[in-house]
Amino acid sequence: MTIIFLGAPGSGKGTQSAILSKRLGIPSVSTGDIIRGVLKSGGEKAEILKSYTESGKLVPDDLVIDLLKDRISSSDCSKGCILDGFPRTLEQAKSLDDLGIHIDIAIDIDADDDFICKRTLSRLVCPKCNSVFNSATEMKPKSEGICDNCGSHLEQRKDDTEETIRTRLKVYKEKTLPLREYYSSKGVLHSIDGRKSLAESSEDIFNLVKNA
Repeated sequence: MTIIFLGAPGSGKGTQSAILSKRLGIPSVSTGDIIRGVLKSGGEKAEILKSYTESGKLVPDDLVIDLLKDRISSSDCSKGCILDGFPRTLEQAKSLDDLGIHIDIAIDIDADDDFICKRTLSRLVCPKCNSVFNSATEMKPKSEGICDNCGSHLEQRKDDTEETIRTRLKVYKEKTLPLREYYSSKGVLHSIDGRKSLAESSEDIFNLVKNA
């Protein structure tokens, strides 16, 4: 089974993808994580990526697709995977068809801009194990500023500023929102309320997948 998550940046796609991955036993493939891994490793591709990520712009399709192809060819994706953060444009969606990747269900996490902005500004990440926490939700770390999983000091992502968040939301509406219609026409789109609690949203998503 191949699943994709849609929704604006900060709507909770990454968190819900990780939870569903554990429940279904298939990997969550996050283009965001792939890109951050390249940024952390340095090199020519990292410098190219920085010019886009730090300004809130979308990374070019050909570069994203190149990185994604490498990841989904791994053996752990042989029984399916969850695509988190891809596709973000109609062109990318069509590229999945070209790759022969059948999407079983597309889950759209719906939340308004102000809600997303407030929640994203409270997001904290672990630079060592990539765990994500939020100081304003039920995802707070047990000890303030400390990762529950590895004990490292949590950080705010450099691109999690209100200006950059608003830019990402604007780009999302222009480039990514049309995917709702695209996957609705294929009969695989389902929407959930992203303003619900983490537990409620997770259960809604699992029930959608279970009945797909």
